[in-house]
Amino acid sequence: MLNDNARRLQEVNDTLVKMSELVGTAISLATQALLNDDLSLAEQVMSGDDELNGLNADVEGLCFKISTLQAPMARDLRMVIGAIRMASSLERMGDLAVHIAKQVRLRYPNPSVPKELIVTFAEMGEAASNIVEEIGQVIATGDPALASKIAEYDDVLDRLHRELFIAVLAPTWAHGVEAAIDVTLLSRYFERFGDHAVTVAKRITHIAVGPTFSE
Repeated sequence: MLNDNARRLQEVNDTLVKMSELVGTAISLATQALLNDDLSLAEQVMSGDDELNGLNADVEGLCFKISTLQAPMARDLRMVIGAIRMASSLERMGDLAVHIAKQVRLRYPNPSVPKELIVTFAEMGEAASNIVEEIGQVIATGDPALASKIAEYDDVLDRLHRELFIAVLAPTWAHGVEAAIDVTLLSRYFERFGDHAVTVAKRITHIAVGPTFSE
């Protein structure tokens, strides 16, 4: 049977996994809304953000209890501090999905991206969904060895972000300044989504093995 400290730490971990699942749903729905100009899906993403914010607050509350009542040391202390930061990163990933959904609502019923860029944004959405799925597995297992795929998916998002940036700056761009701004912002949201996932993965590694010499 788990003691109070271990039980609370497990609850924190379970909450983080739940957050990753909600973020995965949010980015998937936001991508679908973007690709299909679906206002209903966009509004679903926006309305679901409150639950994610609530779980972030739950993690903070649980970690405060652990730190004040159990005085954790070593790995447990790293888990408490790291969990707060991971929850914050996951909450921000949810916010980025909301930003994408809001862009769909802003342009509806018009499309948010030109037709020729739909495939690229579909690839970004797939990479974002994959990266958050990996994050859930890494949090659930606490195994930093699983984090390598997260960096690979982040590289995909970085590459696609560069490709979109080049596309809007090309002399052949025929969609005007407003569309260029929209594409750049949307691409940036996906790229930042990946960056936060990498931050979570690094935090898991820190919890598992402790600080490195470079830190």
